[in-house]
Amino acid sequence: MKIPCSGAILAGGMNSRFGGREKAFVKVGGRPLIDRIYTVCRPLFSDLILVTNNPAAYLAWDLNIVSDLFSMRSSLTGIHTALFYAANPYVFVVACDTPFLQPALVASVVDAIDARFDAIMPETTKGREPLCAAYATRCLHAVEQNLWQDKLKIQRTFKPRRTKFLPETLLRQKDPLLRSFFNINTPADLDAAEQMLAAAEAGETETTP
Repeated sequence: MKIPCSGAILAGGMNSRFGGREKAFVKVGGRPLIDRIYTVCRPLFSDLILVTNNPAAYLAWDLNIVSDLFSMRSSLTGIHTALFYAANPYVFVVACDTPFLQPALVASVVDAIDARFDAIMPETTKGREPLCAAYATRCLHAVEQNLWQDKLKIQRTFKPRRTKFLPETLLRQKDPLLRSFFNINTPADLDAAEQMLAAAEAGETETTP
């Protein structure tokens, strides 16, 4: 039987490289980033969580809005919050600033969930993708201990021997250009996203971001 999985969108970053603007509401192709991610995740997860420290701004979306339980701002803090509130044994976690997240790739991560592993994480030649991955809620205490000790590195929390890495060959079957992993950190990234979207709509051949 497939192991049930919740979904979680992390929207609690400091956005320091984006001039302090709340990236979730930055528009790509005329649509806010949060709406693009929500459209992908809502059909896939009956239990969908949004982690944010500005909850009132997201009331227009149908999801479980929660805030970080720890005050330090980090991706691991957001993962901890998602694990705490998830209604299922695993939770798929994604950052809110990935405008080209593909449903098929998300489904491939969820389908690869294996009770023998604490994390299921994509891995490409560019590196691992901890913010497009699934985590076991049983790891809540371990994550919490790392946060208390100010150990904020995700990949040092979820050990490689307890992580199932999904190879690039599999990922490209679902997302040939690996656009799911393109994220927007700076205004230059936003410009690149608009160019990628325009090229895709024009039917032009794109290169992997």
